[in-house]
This record gives sequence, C-alpha cells and structure tokens, in this order.
Amino acid sequence: MTHTPDLEALRREVRDFLRAEAPANWRDASRTQDDFVATQRQWFTKLVKAGFAIPHWPARFPGGGRGLAEQKVIYEELAKADCPRLLLSFVSTYHAFATLNECASAEQQAEYLPRILEGETWCQGFSEPGAGSDLAAIKTRATREMRDGREVYVVSGQKVWSTMAQFAQKCLLLVRTSSDGPKQAGITYLLMDMDAPGVSVRPIHQIQGDEEFAEIFLDNVEIPVTRRVGEEGKGWAVAQTTLASERGLTLMELSYRMRGALARVATLIREHGHDEDRGVLRDFGELATQVDAVCAIADQFLDNRINGIERMGDASIVKNSYSRALRAYAKLGLRLGGMAEQYVAPITFGDLNTGNWMADFMNSYAWTIAGGSEEVQRNIIAERMLEMPREPKGWVI
Repeated sequence: MTHTPDLEALRREVRDFLRAEAPANWRDASRTQDDFVATQRQWFTKLVKAGFAIPHWPARFPGGGRGLAEQKVIYEELAKADCPRLLLSFVSTYHAFATLNECASAEQQAEYLPRILEGETWCQGFSEPGAGSDLAAIKTRATREMRDGREVYVVSGQKVWSTMAQFAQKCLLLVRTSSDGPKQAGITYLLMDMDAPGVSVRPIHQIQGDEEFAEIFLDNVEIPVTRRVGEEGKGWAVAQTTLASERGLTLMELSYRMRGALARVATLIREHGHDEDRGVLRDFGELATQVDAVCAIADQFLDNRINGIERMGDASIVKNSYSRALRAYAKLGLRLGGMAEQYVAPITFGDLNTGNWMADFMNSYAWTIAGGSEEVQRNIIAERMLEMPREPKGWVI
C-alpha cells in the first residue's frame, strides 16, 4: 500500500492525539463491569470528538468519509498505542450502522445514527437456542396486530449470546413472521427498544469470569411496524448486511493489536528468566512469525478490497488465521506466566488481549466460534473460493 504525504500527515495527527488522550492503565481501570463500561464510554466520547471513532461512516458524520487506506492508518496507530478496543460500541458502530445505512429508511437513519455518536448502545438479537450456526432456524415469533390504535408486531421468544445486551438501549432483532416456504423467507428484521415492556435480560457468566454475553427473553413485546427494516418476510437479506459488517477492517485491527501485544510476551520471558532459554525463544520466534503472517494476510485482504478484487472467502482466511494465532499467543503467555497467572491474576473485562493469561487463553477458543465458526469459514473457502463440491447434507463423521 502506497505511503502518501496525506497518509503520513494523518498518522502524525493520530499519534499526537494518542500522546495527549490515550487512556493510561485502562486494564487496571476495567477490573469490574461497571468500571469497564465507564472506561469504554469515556474513550468512545474522546474518539468521536477527535474524529477517529467512525472513519468507515459517511462524510456527513464527524471523522467519517475516510478511504480504506486512511482507516488502516487509524487502526494501526490505535493498536500500536495499546488503546482499549471499542467493545461496548462495536455492535452500534459496525452492525447497527451498516444495517441502518444500507437497508433502513431515511427517517430511521435520521432518528438512530446520530444517537449512536451520542453514546446510544445497540445489541444484536439473532442467535437462539438451536439456531446459532443455522440462523435461519430461529423460532422467535412475531404477529402483526392492532393495539390501542397502533399497528405493532407482538414478539415472544428467546435470544442468546447477545454481546453487551445488558448495557444496550436498542436491539437489532430477527423474528419469524411466517412459516410458509423456505425458512429464510419468513424472517423479518425489527428495531427494538430494550426497555420495552416484556423485555428481560440475563447476563451469561463465562468460564473466565467475564459477562460479555447475555440472554434476552421476549414476552409479548410490542414493536411498532414503523420499526421494521425492509419488507416483512425479507429480513434474511437485511441480516446478511449486518453479519458482513464485522469482517474486514475489524480483523485487521485485531491482527495489529495482537502484534503490539507481543511486547507483553517478551516481558514475561524477561521476568521469568527465560532470556537464554532456546526452547522458549524458539517458540516466541514462531509466534512472532505467525502474527506477522496474519498481519500480512490482513494487509493483502485490504489491498484486494481497495483495488476491487476482493474474493468470496478472503475474509474467512483472515478470520481463521487470526483465531489460530490468538490461541497460540494466549497459550504461550499462559505457559510462561506459570501458576501465578493461572490462579492469582485479576480479571480484566472487555478485550481479547487483556494480559490476564488464563482468561485470554480460555477466551481465545471462543474466537473460533464468534463471527462464524472455523468450520463454517473453511466451508466458505472450499466451496466458494476453491469451487470444491458442497458438503453433503446430513453427512457426519
């Protein structure tokens, strides 16, 4: 990718901002969920004000309208400075934005997009018990009725694995309005208020101590028909826009963030007296090479997108290579940290590279599922990129 004077000027601008405003000791300030939320909101507000929070949004928004090369510069510098990722607002600025920007009415865009920049948080109500990888199998029902002079959808059902739902004010919701025809055909896409009567949220306590996900229970929740995105029964196509938003630049940012986090592994090597341990140094060298390869793959993906030659499966390659490197990174850190890291280190909420090696190690395996399981990504690569035969239905080992 060409290094132009404009890109170098942007890089200096971002670095100057980070020297003045990057949150110090943010891991220590994220030891509880409440502290994590406060830290996230403060950092998001600063980035919005500086114009670095939403470079992928249109130019009419502060800091928006930047090209892919400019976005890469911003994410590189944020990763190098080891700033906290915007996890609390991630669904809002990527999933909700992409859906509203590409599929919603002008009135819906005007109502919701500015409020995201004011701190309104969104969650995603897609997956259900029994409808995860097979998302089209959702059973949450919505019936269209007239109530108190209003035309509404009355929704009942359950959603699961909704990121940060316990902190959200709005929800991107998939519901079933018909069982006729193919299962994808009866899905409708709604925008739901999380404080609506009948909505209850229960955080899921994870094995590493975090509560990143939650269940959402819906009991006769009324959602105005005006909150529908697209046509009734055509929500599956809208959902594809939502799901596509979390690939690409997000994976590039994560890759560069992991490269910066290698410094913490090097610190462990020195602190535990492994400076001359050839076995440890070999493993560290292999990890550094693997992480560099992931960054190179992400760079190639971005270059393909800039030049309009992105292929179906390119994002899947980045995703799988990143998830494998993340497991290797966390495994080596956990091994070097010894018993102290496994049993004593406090939990840090809200990142994949927290420096708490036991939590990071357990969380690294979740990344093989999040955003589309590794097996699904392999099928995409095999069938859509390599044009291999489709996997037979009902085939099992």
